[in-house]
Amino acid sequence: MIQIKDNVFLLKNSNISYMFRATGSGNLEHLHFGAPVDIDDVDAFAVRYGAGWGSTGGPEGEEFPMYLPLEWSSLGRGDYRESPLEIDREIPAAFKYSFCRKFDHTVSMDCSLPQAHGDAETLEIVMSSPSKLSLHLFYTIFDTAITRRVVLHNETGRSINVEKIMSSMMDIQGDYEITTYNGAWIAEMQPYRAPVGMSGIVNESTTGFSSALHNPGFILNEPGATETDGVVMGFNLIYSGNHYSRIQKSNEGLVRIVQGISPVSFDWILGNGEKFETPEAVMVWSGTGFGGMSLAMHRFVNENIIPGYWKGRQRPVLYNDWEGCMFNFNESKLISLAKKAKELGCELFVLDDGWFGDRNSDKAGLGDYDVNRKKLPGGLSGLQAKLSGLGLDFGLWFEPEAVNPDSKLYRAHPDWAIQAEDGVTVLGRNELLLDLSRPEVRDYIVNNVSRCIEEGKVSYVKWDMNRHSTALGASAHRYILGLYDVLKRVFGPRPEVLLESCSSGGNRFDLGMLCFSPQIWASDNTDAIERCRIQYQLSYLYPLSTIGAHVSAAPHSQTLRDTPLSTRGNISFFGLLGYEFDLDDLTPVEKDEIKNQILFYKQYRDIFQFGDFRRLKAPEGISMQVSDGDVHIVGLFHELVHAAPGYERIYPRGLKRETVYNVLSRKQLLNAAKFGGLLRFVLPVKLKPDGPLVRAAGKQYRMKDAERECDATGAALMSGMTLNARFMGTGYDPGMRMQGDFSSNIYVITAEGT
Repeated sequence: MIQIKDNVFLLKNSNISYMFRATGSGNLEHLHFGAPVDIDDVDAFAVRYGAGWGSTGGPEGEEFPMYLPLEWSSLGRGDYRESPLEIDREIPAAFKYSFCRKFDHTVSMDCSLPQAHGDAETLEIVMSSPSKLSLHLFYTIFDTAITRRVVLHNETGRSINVEKIMSSMMDIQGDYEITTYNGAWIAEMQPYRAPVGMSGIVNESTTGFSSALHNPGFILNEPGATETDGVVMGFNLIYSGNHYSRIQKSNEGLVRIVQGISPVSFDWILGNGEKFETPEAVMVWSGTGFGGMSLAMHRFVNENIIPGYWKGRQRPVLYNDWEGCMFNFNESKLISLAKKAKELGCELFVLDDGWFGDRNSDKAGLGDYDVNRKKLPGGLSGLQAKLSGLGLDFGLWFEPEAVNPDSKLYRAHPDWAIQAEDGVTVLGRNELLLDLSRPEVRDYIVNNVSRCIEEGKVSYVKWDMNRHSTALGASAHRYILGLYDVLKRVFGPRPEVLLESCSSGGNRFDLGMLCFSPQIWASDNTDAIERCRIQYQLSYLYPLSTIGAHVSAAPHSQTLRDTPLSTRGNISFFGLLGYEFDLDDLTPVEKDEIKNQILFYKQYRDIFQFGDFRRLKAPEGISMQVSDGDVHIVGLFHELVHAAPGYERIYPRGLKRETVYNVLSRKQLLNAAKFGGLLRFVLPVKLKPDGPLVRAAGKQYRMKDAERECDATGAALMSGMTLNARFMGTGYDPGMRMQGDFSSNIYVITAEGT
């Protein structure tokens, strides 16, 4: 709902209100972002600063912009804080409120930028300047979130140089802490929390893309906020390029928040009669802690970001051949793996890199789309027909934005590749980026990717991008617009094709890509314990329905960690389940275990992918929960085990206090060979723990881990349900969880009668 009264503007839904007003001098004063209020409450929020602080004031007859909590600020008007707009200095840009318009829907952009969709109302605020520049500030309110964006119109009679333009700016009052998510390849989403003070905090990417170095999403919270209590705000940007956010507190206690495109490598010539549109900034507010903020953001992404065809639609369990084959495969090998994947319960077979051109390593072939007939004599259609005969859908890997110098495309069109300004070829992963700002390059990609999808009847595309670059320079934004144009043209006519975005893992995990790809490969790090941390941190801003999470081999190739298969599966449940290793290496008992994992996941797939997600209290390790109605699933994950561990509890949330629930642990098996010399004390015969009999038995049989079942009220369970004791170094007992390092458990909590 949007209300307008006496130049006061209120955007309101059942959870939040956003209120500001146009002052008598035409400034936009921010009043409130938080719990629902009424438009007549304006007097409670408006600032009264008297004579102000010191001698600094605004233009004669105006308020003191320096001391006013603003929605937008202009340079040269007495406000020395961060400015959201920088243009040619000789162009006066003193913007004042002019008029407003209200719409009962979202207002579409005229460029290729993606934007949120669905039921909404939009407020347009028009601010004008004497130089005939005008700003159009768009505020759109959805069920759980507010988006903001800016459109700059140039009617000055000349071209102007736009050096910086933000999507949103607002000043709020209070003390806050900020959490940003930083990292690197295979180490994404590392949280960093700091108090917001008078020295500004910048969260920015300058790699050309949103990047794993600094995810565009961030969180502000009042000190002392917990998972369930306190004020927490979430922010994000519907954009996949260089982003910029800056948060700084003034001496007067006003916290300025700006979000938008990074001004680094941004230089836009805006011609007379033209306009520039910024990407949408997203904000949510919660009075119920980090958990409430995450629920709001998850619902916004699932309802208003994910493409309509895939909204609420189940994602398939897939097998990807990459970690099992890499470049070394042929059709016979693929079909052999596909048969095994089908027997395990997989629904989709994904052929990763190496199927085209001279692509036998990462040094050649990118940019070419001719199928390697030595590997696939029947081409894509031949492979798809055989997979279809097995009952599997066909998925295909592409890296369309890059080119190898050793390729037919580069030899024919070297000018299509983006090079450093000094002309020196600088490769990353033996690649260069194609210039997506050029129409002929976009046409080439659209035509070839579309042709391959049609030829192979492809139902899933993994769209990879492994080459980041600062050589994009001032073309960085044009590149991103070109990328969005390509994605719209390829997948707009094919909404049923499931797109999974990837960029060396999580280098482009952002809302812009999620407008096209309902899921994103979270990280090239497939070590389960590392991925548990990454997925856990992603959950603050992104729902599980967007997080690709595969089970891979152990010991793991990146960490040498030997994680139990049960834990690898349990962690992947809290995402989009897939498998990625050589299935020929599986023992009979491992095959059975994976079959059971897939059956369990399919049984509760809707809950895992679209249920309400909660992070739970966990004195040791990590605990997560997904819920839908009367069914709740809790995961408990540990890292290193300690001697003589004490009793342990799980603390589910969201249960009905008076309802009786059944709690049942998911059955898990233990490899006897892991017990080493302890076998001498628990078996009736003496066997060498590393001997052939134990190794052979380990391939066929497993010991049962302790199971837990009880009935209790929701009130009791939420107070903490005590689990079976863990191994304490005093022998074996069938009622004990015989777990070592990197153990985990899954508990299904079901209301009686469900």
